[in-house]
Amino acid sequence: QVQLVESGGGSVQAGGSLRLSCAASGHISRNTNYCMGWFRQGPGKDREEVANIYRGGDTARYADSVKGRFTISRDNAKNMLYLQMNSLKPDDTAMYYCAADYRPSGYCGGGVRTWNYWGQGTQVTVSS
Repeated sequence: QVQLVESGGGSVQAGGSLRLSCAASGHISRNTNYCMGWFRQGPGKDREEVANIYRGGDTARYADSVKGRFTISRDNAKNMLYLQMNSLKPDDTAMYYCAADYRPSGYCGGGVRTWNYWGQGTQVTVSS
């Protein structure tokens, strides 16, 4: 099993920055064959992928809507995942979720429904 706990959400004005953190525990702490990612779900919207990264590699992938503004990173020694969010916009307002999935192939794509482990979420609100 894998446990994920997010932190770092809050309220900011447009143009501001926030850094989300996700603490991982369980099997993932002993194995690098996991993808980790950040997802978000805004009011009345479907959950969407924001960014993902493989614990066993350095390649990160981003949704077009956040490219150049958000940076995903990980610290395997601390079992932490981060999302640095800069130049925030009101459209970034959402509940942000940390997710993980066991992927020996290293492929982190496949959509929201293919991810098996989820945190409880942390709210990000951006005001104009």
